[in-house]
Amino acid sequence: DNIATTASEGMNTTAGSYSLQGSIVRGDAGVIKRLRAAGAIILGKANLSEFAYMRGNLANGWSGCGGQTTGAYYPGADPCGSSSGSGVAASIGLAAVTLGTETDGSITCPASQNNIVGVKPTVGLTSRAGVIPISEHQDTVGPLTRSTTDAAIVLSVIAGPDPNDNFTLTQPNVVPNYLTALNASALQGARIGVPRAMFLEPSYSGLDETVLSAYATALETLRDLGAVIVDPADLPSAYEIAASNNETLVLDVDFKVQLNAWYQSLYTNPSGVRSLADLIAFNDANPQLEEPTNYTDQSVLIEAETTDDFNSTYYQALAFDHDLGRTRGIDAALQKYNLDALVLPASGYAAVPAGERSVCLNGLMFTSPDSHSRIPYNHG
Repeated sequence: DNIATTASEGMNTTAGSYSLQGSIVRGDAGVIKRLRAAGAIILGKANLSEFAYMRGNLANGWSGCGGQTTGAYYPGADPCGSSSGSGVAASIGLAAVTLGTETDGSITCPASQNNIVGVKPTVGLTSRAGVIPISEHQDTVGPLTRSTTDAAIVLSVIAGPDPNDNFTLTQPNVVPNYLTALNASALQGARIGVPRAMFLEPSYSGLDETVLSAYATALETLRDLGAVIVDPADLPSAYEIAASNNETLVLDVDFKVQLNAWYQSLYTNPSGVRSLADLIAFNDANPQLEEPTNYTDQSVLIEAETTDDFNSTYYQALAFDHDLGRTRGIDAALQKYNLDALVLPASGYAAVPAGERSVCLNGLMFTSPDSHSRIPYNHG
């Protein structure tokens, strides 16, 4: 519900917030245009963590408009987020494919929690035009499906340049057909690294023994399929990643600037909300809609509103993110150990350094050699 579709279908684009109910967007999102051109039928909108979990300290999968999403496999199960409804809808077959958005973990985590395939593309491979934003530096759109084949089909459709998203204009002119990558022998001789430092330490990651045991079994499966497991293959910046708060600053500033621009871009918005400051006031003025019992927190909205616009502190934090996640993070490990990929359980800190491209298959996250990461964050 943060990916724009035209109002003629009667589907709002609200990010789960009553402040956007009935608002009129300027047109279909870039990925929706591509899906329609390929013959897809848009069935509906999935619930999400409100504003892609940039609202506050609330349960995954809750929004004012959509209520509480829960996983399908256990009563009251955490569906993870922010693309919670998309993950659950795909898992129980409500649609052939769903789309999710990720800033840090919001495709990979619902894929893991709901036992489906999620592809979190490199930033700039798929258009974010027409998507209610968190950060242009990290937001990306990808498929959530019941099979790898379906994910490859949909990624081939939605990838490509869009003049309304200049990040997409740096990609190659020809979009690959990802179906050609579905090779059962692809792991023969592939070098897969295991980043143990910090990422697999329960004191940092919070991973419990059931996850770690399943992960060890998965590594054996990869080895049986012909992969060379390089263990350990640590990221030089691993412990600094856990300690850093730079991503929070970057995303708070980006969110404030870009959300204000989103509200201003709307043709109409019946709530009258035109800015982040207005949104905070709207929530407080409408507690029956946006602040029911146990769902009152909007600390992240308030934190973002207190930030200044782009300044030297912001740019220093952004540069440090690139250094930790990319230069001394994923790229450093791939180069040092001559790896084709890194693999981790999807929970914990796995999504953190893989800020631009990663793939989650049945609870494992792989980062590819052309990943360019950002830094850890728990929103979006």
